[in-house]
Amino acid sequence: MTTKIYVPADSGALALGADKVAKAIAQELAARGIDAQIVRNGSRGLYWLEPMVEVETPTGRIGYGPVMARDVGALFDAGFLNGGAHRLSLGRVEEIPFLARQTRLTFARCGITDPLSLDDYRAHGGLVGLEKAASMAPADIVATVTESGLRGRGGAGFPTGIKWNTVLGTQSDQKYIVCNADEGDSATFSDRMIMEGDPFVLIEGMTIAGIATGATKGFVYLRSEYPHAIATMNRAVEIARRAGILGTSVMGSAHAFDMEIRAGAGAYVCGEETSLLNSLEGKRGVVRAKPPLPAIEGLFGKPTVINNVISLASVPVILDKGAAYYKDFGMGRSRGTIPIQIAGNVKHGGLFEAAFGMTLGELVDEIGGGTFSGRPVKAVQVGGPLGAYFPRDLFDTPFDYEAFAAKDGLIGHAGITVFDDSADMLKQARFAMEFCAVESCGKCTPCRIGSVRGMETLDRLAQGIEPEAQIELVTDLCKTMKFGSLCALGGFIPYPVMSALTHFPDDFRPRAALEAAE
Repeated sequence: MTTKIYVPADSGALALGADKVAKAIAQELAARGIDAQIVRNGSRGLYWLEPMVEVETPTGRIGYGPVMARDVGALFDAGFLNGGAHRLSLGRVEEIPFLARQTRLTFARCGITDPLSLDDYRAHGGLVGLEKAASMAPADIVATVTESGLRGRGGAGFPTGIKWNTVLGTQSDQKYIVCNADEGDSATFSDRMIMEGDPFVLIEGMTIAGIATGATKGFVYLRSEYPHAIATMNRAVEIARRAGILGTSVMGSAHAFDMEIRAGAGAYVCGEETSLLNSLEGKRGVVRAKPPLPAIEGLFGKPTVINNVISLASVPVILDKGAAYYKDFGMGRSRGTIPIQIAGNVKHGGLFEAAFGMTLGELVDEIGGGTFSGRPVKAVQVGGPLGAYFPRDLFDTPFDYEAFAAKDGLIGHAGITVFDDSADMLKQARFAMEFCAVESCGKCTPCRIGSVRGMETLDRLAQGIEPEAQIELVTDLCKTMKFGSLCALGGFIPYPVMSALTHFPDDFRPRAALEAAE
């Protein structure tokens, strides 16, 4: 049997030299006259070990990493095609602690299969959910998703089944499924990993959503900064269409569903669903006032389901295994698993899929391994640039939508950014205001003007100009932005600003006073 060598073609691995490694392996195979197959898989999400090369052996897949092109010759000399010992050897990949502690439902195939092989996809449980959905009544599919407890993984955590039910119950000659793949938050890469490493699961999830709601057309709105994901998704759609998974008869059923990949121009605000719809329609990406809700009047004025990548990619396993199976994972109203992305100043950065309920401290200290710098952890921002900064005092908070909300935080897209004790939280608060000023669509005054005034106020605070007055002003400004902004961009900026001010007050003392105290 031909030995298979897996070298990731995931963007994160490519950035670290995976293509050079694959080329070096191909050259070494040719020079040594060895018959082996190189498979370009997705990443398993252990980015501190990328490029991670895996070799299929009788005892399982053995990993080596991080591998550089210059290491390839020595790997062959050590007999790595048979799992031979080498300083880069990681042993059986599934037994690496970072992977062994995970509960992989949505990411079950990511990093394991050839992303563009339908045979691989089927062999690892793909399309079972769609086959079941094709034989079910739409209302029963919606009921299954509702019962599973699946909530939107893009930010607000809105129940997916309720959104689908609204579209199902709205009469129209045309309905749409729109996948929000505009992954713009800092420390987030789960959407990209799925699209590059297991694109068929997203296609399957969107097709199930179409059957469930009566939608026959889907769009994936992908950020232009993800060229590899765009290329992979386009190829996967073509393959699925040729195989009869997409088209006028989905897998031979009476249901029709097809989809397209659309690239945005890089505006952060287009991650907000109504701005995204405007952009899809060829208009400027500005926020729409609601109501009407997109589920009633969405894309081109038609009923539209808008879900994020991970929400839709979680649907196939729910239809395959059943609502009760999925609901059994998690805590409280947060059911199932969530792919937590660990980044920033951290030793073991990567994607960790787990059931809701692990504490923030476990994720940062045990899974992430603490800071890369070796200095103490000062703060952790969860939920992207609009998320709150949590100090170590809050590390006992379980990863759960309601638990984070109770501590004035957000889970958002589940990105975690770690900061050590050298971080200046006043500068971080100012960055939040600056980010909002740059990325604001400009439609509403609190966001457009408030963010600029916020930068000015924090600059005066840093200069020691009437510090108490500046703190009072920025607090009042945050309240105005929170309750007066049209969308979450302006409405959530108070989370990073006020959490930094509340939990790290010493960083907001005038710089002259700090120097004097030292």
